[in-house]
Amino acid sequence: QVQLVESGGGSVQAGGSLRLSCTISGYTFSSYSMGWFRQALGKGREGVAGISSGGTIRYADSVKGRFTISQDNAKNALYLQMNNLKPDDSAMYYCAVASREYNSFLLAEKWYDDWGQGTQVTVSS
Repeated sequence: QVQLVESGGGSVQAGGSLRLSCTISGYTFSSYSMGWFRQALGKGREGVAGISSGGTIRYADSVKGRFTISQDNAKNALYLQMNNLKPDDSAMYYCAVASREYNSFLLAEKWYDDWGQGTQVTVSS
């Protein structure tokens, strides 16, 4: 059974940084996609950043140049470094995995199979 656990959320002021972590267990596929998604209060869930087993990385336009997605296969972990945070970045952040390499659809939640419970990020102005 695949389990994903996010951590690292919190409250920061605008311009600050946070690093989210996602620990993944029970996952054995050699081809995969992993992503970070977020959902602000009253809004739908949106893709923030994604990475595939082939090394493709995609970012939402709203976070390009500020967020960096990375992985550590030895630790079965996925990370999201978030710099220069803005109040609009406030949301619940989720990590997700898919058992296929979706290079063109890394930010599309419909393709992901397993999700974590989320970690809250709040950015104050």
